[in-house]
Amino acid sequence: MAEIVINNLRYRYPETTRLALNGITCQIHQGEFIGVIGRNGAGKSTFSQALLGLVPNFYHGAYGGSVTIDGVNVKESSVDELCQKVGLVFQNPFNQITGSKLTVYEEIAFGLENFGVPSDEMHRRIDNAMELLDISELKNRVPYDLSGGQMQRMALAGIIVMEPEVIVMDEPTSQLDPQGSEEVFRAVRALKNQGKTIIMIEHKIEKIAAYSDCVMLLDDGKLVAMDTPKVIFSRDDLAKHGVCAPTYTQICRELNIRDRDGLFPVTLEETRALLDADMKERVSR
Repeated sequence: MAEIVINNLRYRYPETTRLALNGITCQIHQGEFIGVIGRNGAGKSTFSQALLGLVPNFYHGAYGGSVTIDGVNVKESSVDELCQKVGLVFQNPFNQITGSKLTVYEEIAFGLENFGVPSDEMHRRIDNAMELLDISELKNRVPYDLSGGQMQRMALAGIIVMEPEVIVMDEPTSQLDPQGSEEVFRAVRALKNQGKTIIMIEHKIEKIAAYSDCVMLLDDGKLVAMDTPKVIFSRDDLAKHGVCAPTYTQICRELNIRDRDGLFPVTLEETRALLDADMKERVSR
């Protein structure tokens, strides 16, 4: 059974005429890692906000269709109810943290305190989240003294202690260096391994190709395609939709090296395997 059901989702911001989301229909199952890609203005951030009810409940505007998460209609749900089902990780961790706490541990505890979670349960959740994200040694550090990757993992911990089943991430590595980006993706993989559903908007195509189970390609507010990374990045019309294929895919396209299904590889490991097989075939001729 699908955890998230989106049916003909349409949305237009106030005082505009263009649909920011135009007839999106899809299903997302529990434990999937969904990568969301598309050019700037394709509707990616609006889509993420629709999953949390910010569209239309906060931004208002014209809304049609429905988003249902675990049987709950997002448009008709309260903020408290949605916070227990969906968590949002912002592009910039500075927009996520409170700035009023002196330690990482206190910062992560902020949401739990507001919900009145008992002390023992609060400590259990925080300790588990910090261990999962490999930031236990940072518990007594000042939040603003952290590196970008550490700060983003702290912000992520503040979300997962609320124990949502779905985590939406809006370009969480856009302001991070390669090391910080890798730290975040490793943390997200750990969450996926725990059965969390991950929906990540990201411009780092190589990362999306390597980590995603499924990729959503959006353009002009519409869902162009939703399939495995190999299928999406083997499309001939990616440039038309403002997206580049991963470097390894581009190389194999130039060399016309495909797998048995006629698809191009998307990761280094897949590319190496295909190139080795191609070389052996050439040698044996």
